[in-house]
Amino acid sequence: MVDVRYDIAFKLYPYQKGADQDLAPRRHPVVIVGGGPVGMALALDLGRKGTPVVVLDDHEGVGQGSRAICFAKRTLEICDRLGAGKAMIDKGVQWNVGKVFHGDERVFEFNLQPEDGHKAPAFINLQQPYFEKYLVDEIRVAQSDGAPIEIRGRNAVTGVTPQGDHVVLDINTPDGPYQLEADWLVACDGARSPTREMLGLSFEGRVFEDNFLIADVKMKADFPTERWFWFEPPFKDSGASALLHKQPDDIWRIDFQLGWDIDRAKELKPENIRARVDAMLGEGAEYELEWSSIYTFQCRRMEKFRHGRVLFAGDSAHQVSPFGARGANSGVQDADNLAWKLDLVIKGLAPDRLLDSYSQERVHGADENILNSTRATDFLTPKTEMSKIFRNAVLSLAHRHPFARPLVNSGRLSVPCVYDGLSLNGPDALNGPATSRVGATCSDAPLRDGFLLDVVGGVFTVLAINTDPPALAEVGGITVNTVTLNTQTDDPSGAIAARYLGDTPCGIYLIRPDQHVAARWAHASAADIRSAVGIATGKGQ
Repeated sequence: MVDVRYDIAFKLYPYQKGADQDLAPRRHPVVIVGGGPVGMALALDLGRKGTPVVVLDDHEGVGQGSRAICFAKRTLEICDRLGAGKAMIDKGVQWNVGKVFHGDERVFEFNLQPEDGHKAPAFINLQQPYFEKYLVDEIRVAQSDGAPIEIRGRNAVTGVTPQGDHVVLDINTPDGPYQLEADWLVACDGARSPTREMLGLSFEGRVFEDNFLIADVKMKADFPTERWFWFEPPFKDSGASALLHKQPDDIWRIDFQLGWDIDRAKELKPENIRARVDAMLGEGAEYELEWSSIYTFQCRRMEKFRHGRVLFAGDSAHQVSPFGARGANSGVQDADNLAWKLDLVIKGLAPDRLLDSYSQERVHGADENILNSTRATDFLTPKTEMSKIFRNAVLSLAHRHPFARPLVNSGRLSVPCVYDGLSLNGPDALNGPATSRVGATCSDAPLRDGFLLDVVGGVFTVLAINTDPPALAEVGGITVNTVTLNTQTDDPSGAIAARYLGDTPCGIYLIRPDQHVAARWAHASAADIRSAVGIATGKGQ
């Protein structure tokens, strides 16, 4: 039998006995272990590219509890490319303003609203079960269009045996065990990754000695749609910090920092949770306690994310503290990075070593997230009396002086990393804006009809602005699209010129399928494009 470890919010892929269970082990191009946000995003991306993929999940749908709730602009852009972004944005709570308090005194507030001219908002709050459901809904649409994606619920992986050019999987189901083989295995099975454990791989880093209580409460409230964070909150027994966020369906997320030496069972008793919530909301507040959990901060990662034919993505590869919303957001970016590379390798259009760049680039991203997450955690939980004095002095200064506000760290919010100086980068031969430099993600901008990110991404794209592009439809069998824009006619807001040209009159960009800039020039020949595509696909010059 397969253990049921948690309750299901949405039963999306009920168990069905499949043909593989009565046959000798069959080989599949890609098998993904884990049906969370990362696994489903990767499956959807691969399937839409025509690469067959099987998702194995040990449950039949999405677990209850809000868990990840803050989804960043870059994640929404990726999901929009995959077809699920609109449903997420329509359901999610959009917010831009955050307020920081010290005790009962408001220190300052900030606004995350990006510059005008972006299709996606800076952030939405959306419970993780909805996020996963909308990805699965879009997988069902893709399947109806012929995408070769299969999801197998209550298929628990119990053994992983690498065999050189493939991986053998032992799987348990309600009808008993069976085996299958995978050319490539991607582990998206969470921070406690059984796949990682079965392969005996390390997961090094730092565990912070603190506990945080999450309480989701359902209530009608007049609070504005903002992120409120308290250092040393004034509410009784609220701990060293507290956080309040609004979610859809009149659900509010409340976090309390409890300290290290606690009785977890005692703290999770409903009456004790209610006492803390009552102290925050005031006596007589009417609400329902929907879900609760206690977590600790951990900042860890694997040494590398590729181990032969096994790749790791999301929390199975790296883990950060939840303040800053870097967990699920960085995991979806892992999937975005891996999908096009794995697709090209499987189709024989790129060498196997292209997958080494997945590990290189996403280790780079994980290290950036871990650094920011560790700094936030150290600011939230000073380890010495002197560091606490420093932290409180910064908060006091920030109340009166803007220069001190960047020093306040209640969780710097997720932004995509830039792959500066890494191996897939081609030439940066344009004196253009730093925000669109080689290695950066493309910044969105409004066009005369639609948005820029609607027309770049999914395949390699040549973006020519105020100049004629070279005639080029493919490079070595790899499709290359061309988008030609004129800032006089196609740039009504001036955002294209500002974000991609700066003071230069024209430019040509090569954009990767994951919307990172691969190369840019003032002018480029077909040979320049071919060379840059070669670099970006691991073939060298």
